[in-house]
Amino acid sequence: MSPGTFLPGGGQYNTIAPHSSIISAGSVDVNIGAALGTTVYSGNYSYRVEDTTFGGYASAISQTVANYTDANIFFAWKAVLQNGGHSEDQSALMLITLHDDTANTDLISRIYNAGTGGGGVDSRFSSLSDYFYTPTWQIEQLPIDSALSGHTFTLSVLAADCQPTGHTGYVYLDGFGAVTPPPTSNVPEPASLALVGLGLAGLVASRRRHKSI
Repeated sequence: MSPGTFLPGGGQYNTIAPHSSIISAGSVDVNIGAALGTTVYSGNYSYRVEDTTFGGYASAISQTVANYTDANIFFAWKAVLQNGGHSEDQSALMLITLHDDTANTDLISRIYNAGTGGGGVDSRFSSLSDYFYTPTWQIEQLPIDSALSGHTFTLSVLAADCQPTGHTGYVYLDGFGAVTPPPTSNVPEPASLALVGLGLAGLVASRRRHKSI
């Protein structure tokens, strides 16, 4: 399973649907509560990929920046993955890639799932009841050296419920841009990612059509 499957041109592309949402500062996660911490890293808004309930759905978003010449690319994420006792290939999952479109290679890749036993997550995650979650924002940085300057990059995020449909998975995304703003500061979002939806492709489809990842 990959984000491209659910984006325009992918085999499971459907339509923009209300499974993902813009999140306002001060919002509390409905499943983890205060233990998750803030749902907005900086400024007033973040974007949640997939909804907070089950149903067997997957959602994906992507953002592309062309001819990129700033010194860094930053973004921040949090995830919630519900453990349903399934094997890894049937469990709730998240996938984040920062792809160099010019060189056709992934430069950052984060893939996690809620498989039974916890083997699909790492030390970034804590657990609460039957959920794996990241209690702190995960800040990703890609330095842009002379070999990367001027390239085109695409950030893609996929979040999916479990394949049997009874357990949820979702990702909060914030701060995709050239600088990492201080957390919880009252500043606008970086211009390179308008989280209100400009240039952002977001799709949803049923995961039940897939039997494996």
